[in-house]
Amino acid sequence: MSNGFYKNRRLKSLLFFSVCILVGVIPHFYYFRKFSSFIFLISFLIACYGLLVISKNFKRNNISNGVYEKITEDKLPKLDILVAARDEENVLTTLVERLFRLDYPIDKLNICIIDDGSTDKTPLILDRLSRKFDKLKIISRSPNAGGGKSGALNYALKFTDGEWVLILDADAQLKQDTLIRLFSFVHQGDWSAVQLRKSVLNFGLNFLTICQSMEMAMDAIFQYGRLSVAGVSELRGNGQLINKEVLINCGAFNENTVTDDLDLSLRLLISTSKIGILWDPPVMEEAVENISALFSQRQRWAEGGLQRFFDYGDQLISNKIAFIQKFDLSYFFLLQYALPIISMVDLIISIVLYEAPIYWPISITAFTLSGIAFWYGSSCKSEGPVLNNINLLMMLVSVLYLSHWFLVIPWVTIKMSILPKKILWKKTLHKGV
Repeated sequence: MSNGFYKNRRLKSLLFFSVCILVGVIPHFYYFRKFSSFIFLISFLIACYGLLVISKNFKRNNISNGVYEKITEDKLPKLDILVAARDEENVLTTLVERLFRLDYPIDKLNICIIDDGSTDKTPLILDRLSRKFDKLKIISRSPNAGGGKSGALNYALKFTDGEWVLILDADAQLKQDTLIRLFSFVHQGDWSAVQLRKSVLNFGLNFLTICQSMEMAMDAIFQYGRLSVAGVSELRGNGQLINKEVLINCGAFNENTVTDDLDLSLRLLISTSKIGILWDPPVMEEAVENISALFSQRQRWAEGGLQRFFDYGDQLISNKIAFIQKFDLSYFFLLQYALPIISMVDLIISIVLYEAPIYWPISITAFTLSGIAFWYGSSCKSEGPVLNNINLLMMLVSVLYLSHWFLVIPWVTIKMSILPKKILWKKTLHKGV
């Protein structure tokens, strides 16, 4: 993308941030008759759609609950598993050994690890593993090759010949029968892509990892519900299966965004390609273990999330997608990205003027919906590591944990609006579990 495109993205960010500030400020200085009634009405509508989305999980179909019609071997397609690895010495051995134990015809499975300019022992470990596993394909890139994870995946696509590609992070762990069940799901649902539910391996390590485990469960609840109501769902980077032809036709992975998965999700939606959500079996991964790593990760997610809407906003309001999809995207865009900024501005003005906040009913509604999805996602039957004994206090504290987004979103939007942006991909450190 050109420098002009980056400036356009920056201008859109500034415009979005300015509008959010005005929405937060103006009601404090100009009286609007029945404005509080309007806020309560909006809160009610938000609650109604949110509860509808959550309720769709109550009748999750049998295949998503682990009951599936096993696909025969002759119907299994050729699959390429791609893992972009940079400085992953702690997890690579476990990853590769587990991948080669997966149930899948060996003549239809290619496992490719991309050494993306590693400076630790990753190259040595991969060399050793390649001698142990003849079918392991190692693809190397120089440290300054550019494009981050997206660049590594695009480069690796040149060496693949499968019908489908499964993208994994280096810390991913799959159950032995995951691939068979995954393609059974694809075969019965006619999906162009499928996202496995993400589950936390180190969930019991500390408070942050417990909260992230519950947060992933909440996200899966909303994802499945949105798919059922509006046909909108998103990829999550790790554990995403994509039809290669569809991927290439969509332009492969965008090297000018910091979240290739979110970017690709919108392009798939615009091209009317369906993304399925498979509840079980999950893909298991490490959660970050400290506040610094959490905020670094969340800033990247927030920036990538906003970038995609700024980049494809004009196509999202066109006739390429249905009205219910536009409504769903608008609903979650406003709650995820606009509400945190508006609420923070509203709170600051309220403190300065010694007034009550105006938008608190919307914020309370959003947190309540999250709490319900937290509880239901953490308590319903699931494979993989699960949380036990989720009591009311833990749920309330975990919902409070979500308030970090009310700091991250405004901060990231300010940076995107003011600072010249260079695309920087910051990897999450994996320690090995």
